Amino acid sequence: MKIRVIKTGSNAKAVQVVQYQNSKRKILRHIGSAHTEEALAELIVSAETWIKDYSGQASIFPDENPSNLLLLNHSTFIGVKYHFFYEQLVSIQEKMQLDFLPVLMRDLVAVRIFEPASKLRSLALIEQYFGITHSRKSYYRIAPQCLTLKKEVETKIVDFARANYAFNYDLLFYDVTTLYFETFEEDELRKNGFSKDNKSQQPQILIALMVSKEGFPVAYEVFAGNTFEGHTIIPVIKEFMAKNEVKDFTVVADAAMISTENVQQLLHKKINYIVGARLGNISASLLEMIDKRINREDGKSIRVKTENGYLICSFSAVRYRKDKYEMEKQIEQAKSLIQTPSKSKKLKFTQTKEQKITLNEPLIDKTKNSWASKGITPI
Repeated sequence: MKIRVIKTGSNAKAVQVVQYQNSKRKILRHIGSAHTEEALAELIVSAETWIKDYSGQASIFPDENPSNLLLLNHSTFIGVKYHFFYEQLVSIQEKMQLDFLPVLMRDLVAVRIFEPASKLRSLALIEQYFGITHSRKSYYRIAPQCLTLKKEVETKIVDFARANYAFNYDLLFYDVTTLYFETFEEDELRKNGFSKDNKSQQPQILIALMVSKEGFPVAYEVFAGNTFEGHTIIPVIKEFMAKNEVKDFTVVADAAMISTENVQQLLHKKINYIVGARLGNISASLLEMIDKRINREDGKSIRVKTENGYLICSFSAVRYRKDKYEMEKQIEQAKSLIQTPSKSKKLKFTQTKEQKITLNEPLIDKTKNSWASKGITPI
């Protein structure tokens, strides 16, 4: 078979696939006509592709250009499937020995990592991105079963962490977040509360997560959406320690998790802790002592023993300038309010005495002392 190019009556160039047999020419396929060199080149590529498909015979010495294998002008974009990503997530779950989970549940985990969405939208995204179809009925069928898998899943991931990360429970990081629902109806679990997603009008749940020092998750709990996050850390830690028979344990959390009651329980249970401290909550005498002892040089810190453990305060010049600027700005706003009183306004550095607004000088002095101190509270 050969490719034949001839001129037509309209001065176009026609491309044909012909075959010569017994000195006779037989036209096998008329590919098309072109009026430009660019269009002619595309028709010739189409003719070469047609010959290869028609004959089914591979060339011993192929000379085709690989870039011509896809004829973009004759192709339609139908989408992208992320098979490599999906296969990697499947292999990771298998390595963690989570292949006992329902396939739909594992696919929901994979697509949530790829693009977080509601459960029903996730079903559509699984089909769109991975080419895998699951029905809505399938999800409702496995949903009750998924609720019973928590204990086994946590056991598997702890075993994986111990085998691959030498996890030994010595240091765990704890925090919470909220997940809201696209509805305005509450129930026993989905409650309105402080929303980290700024969706205060929609019910939510509170998720508590514990991760190893490598960031690998080892335990989680779900609480009603109106639960105060400070009330979650003790029950989660106690259950984790009991389940895994842990004795030596150190938890790291931010200041929002710690209250006086929580500290007392941690000390009573002999649980080591490292938490962010709020210097605004400590006594004036302790703050004054820190102010006198601290070395106002970046990276320098002091360690002070308190009844709740050791308080470590470090100096930051950047934090000093930021706090100083914000405080001076708030003081100016307070002075402006004193000159022009307003019943509806109440600023930080003001106080009311005998129905007269004045500057709160003690608070200003206390704030000045804590300008440069940012503390954390380890054991």
